[in-house]
Amino acid sequence: MPADGTDYTAQLEALLEQARAKGVRDPRVLQAMRQTPRHLFVPESHRLYAYIDHALPIGEGQTISQPSLVGQMTQLLELTGNENVLEIGTGSGYQAAVLAELCDSVYTIEIIESLGKQAAADLKSQGYVNVHVKIGDGYNGWSEHAPFDAIIVTCSPSHVPQPLKDQLAEGGRMIIPVGDFPAQELVLLKKKAGELTRQAVLPVLFVPMVDPEGKKY
Repeated sequence: MPADGTDYTAQLEALLEQARAKGVRDPRVLQAMRQTPRHLFVPESHRLYAYIDHALPIGEGQTISQPSLVGQMTQLLELTGNENVLEIGTGSGYQAAVLAELCDSVYTIEIIESLGKQAAADLKSQGYVNVHVKIGDGYNGWSEHAPFDAIIVTCSPSHVPQPLKDQLAEGGRMIIPVGDFPAQELVLLKKKAGELTRQAVLPVLFVPMVDPEGKKY
């Protein structure tokens, strides 16, 4: 329970029911969402809304993803517990925290510097020792820790960056929103024999992927 005394248990359970209704059925993913204190990844001014199923502003024109969408994307990775996962986001740290409950190691690249520093501090203060944070250009991935068994991207490039394709392990899965606003779609990529197959999952709206200088990809 946070310092203000608010008990979010009822709101969390209601949120999980909404996530189930939207197709999040993997019990491990639902349990990871239950264990992840989403209110600690949003600004204090928005904590009362933390367990409502929509995106929330976190500053710098960015948002924390809708919880049910986080669950849907995470479920598509089919994690078993031993994976090395790359996550690329805009700065909340929430998706990385959910992943941390489900795999061995999470390497998260936060694109916005100020938000990345806050996310790193939040993850550290909550004891996520298997999450490693880097602030930088998500377009390039994190080659030092590749290959990754799974890659999840929560900001939208116009196309799948080649470095991310290269850093995905054989047999791995990548979930990524691609396209130019407003014609974006969430796609699932699977690597087999060095080739990627692509499956459209659902239409979505995400903030664009940009590098540290603001260049859009």
